[in-house]
Amino acid sequence: MRPPLIALTPRGLYCAAGDFYIDPSRAVDTAIVTHAHSDHARRGSRKYLCNDASIGLLKARLGQAIQVEGIPYGKVFRLGEVEVSLHSAGHILGSAQVRVQLGSEVWVASGDYKRDPDPSCAPFESVACDTFITEATFGTPKYAWAKDRNHGRDIHEWWKTNAGQGFNSLLFGYSLGKAQRILAELAPHALQPVYIHDSIVEPTRCYREQGIRLAETVTMSGPDSALSSGTSSYSGELFLAPPSILKTDWLKKLGRFRTAFASGWMQGSSSGYQGTYDHGFVISDHADWGDLNRTIQETGAHRVFVQHREGALIRHLKNRKQGGQRIEAYSADELSPELYERIEPVNLSLL
Repeated sequence: MRPPLIALTPRGLYCAAGDFYIDPSRAVDTAIVTHAHSDHARRGSRKYLCNDASIGLLKARLGQAIQVEGIPYGKVFRLGEVEVSLHSAGHILGSAQVRVQLGSEVWVASGDYKRDPDPSCAPFESVACDTFITEATFGTPKYAWAKDRNHGRDIHEWWKTNAGQGFNSLLFGYSLGKAQRILAELAPHALQPVYIHDSIVEPTRCYREQGIRLAETVTMSGPDSALSSGTSSYSGELFLAPPSILKTDWLKKLGRFRTAFASGWMQGSSSGYQGTYDHGFVISDHADWGDLNRTIQETGAHRVFVQHREGALIRHLKNRKQGGQRIEAYSADELSPELYERIEPVNLSLL
């Protein structure tokens, strides 16, 4: 049996026919990077390929001297024996799915993706394929959130309520992606600057350089901030920071404040985050259960490999059909060549 077109190796997903890796975990010769989060973009590779909107973020994360080539969404290019193209994943700025075609066989590796409206990045694009490698970060039926929420308005109302009671508002969001989405959602509503943690400054600059409209910001430790002096004279301000500052001395500088966390993990009372924060905003940069299933259906894939929290989604998919043919669903671990040999061969031909 021929090995998988995209195999799982100790260095990550590898396409031997094109001699490249997708989001490799170690240094390689050619790395296609789906997006700039640290668990997908790692140092040391000789050459990086990414969507052109992601170049600035990749250099900010990995160093300005890296060799990186930006590729527009939808442009087909050849690596070895295969044709490759990148398609929007809707996850963060420049995030991409990787489409790989060898002859009439088409595979798509999704990276991380979401379907929710997001003013800070391009919307998700469904890509037809034979085999789909999907994430499933929120791959259980418990995770299903409203698609019509005005997050900017909700956050601004929370901010205003706290300010009216003499409190600052401390909103936690990851420094790359989530923080910029929050600032984009707030742009039509915020009437004063948002104070942002130092770790958010550089990615925010990269977003602005790509023409993304964000709320006005001031750096928490910058010269215009009284926080830099070690004391806070502020009341009623909004501070945006990564959750890691919960364990630092920053909290002593903020005066009276209330906290909130913006994350899909705030869905459901059993979350380990509940009780840590005064408020939660269910804002995720990943697909929920409904959108995972919707996406798989739209790809038309008859074979699906699942990364992260795969159990529930695999069981569910095995009871579904695409075009009259039952879906074959497996853990992404089955993409290792020695395990892939056990999978019964099927006709993988999209065209």
